[in-house]
Amino acid sequence: MESRHVSRVISASPQAVYGFASNVDNLPIWASGLAHSEVTREGDTLRVDSPMGRVSVRFVAPNEFGILDHDVTLPSGATVTNPLRVIAHPDGAEIIFTLRPLDLSDDEFDRDTATVGEDLDHLRALVEDRNRASRS
Repeated sequence: MESRHVSRVISASPQAVYGFASNVDNLPIWASGLAHSEVTREGDTLRVDSPMGRVSVRFVAPNEFGILDHDVTLPSGATVTNPLRVIAHPDGAEIIFTLRPLDLSDDEFDRDTATVGEDLDHLRALVEDRNRASRS
């Protein structure tokens, strides 16, 4: 199984990117591949309507390392671990999402990869807009 790493460089500090991306209330506005609706909290577990149906999501605890790994439990009961990192970059920050094909067809894996790329583009635009606004 070969992983794919989808990344985007964002013109903002790693802390700003991590702060925005780790706020689960922001998921529906940038992570369309995961959340189509408001997030419901049940302890440490999040419930969201996704393109895959109603799923449960558990993120790692907040940390200073930019780690946003999360497990998504699908309606089938299968759990998928999604590594997600925010790291320093000479131009600000880089966010990196690792995808694994698991039991997806090549076409499904390509679609998932494209969706993650679009979501990261949206995240970049939102964070950069906020960053510009805060400097004004």
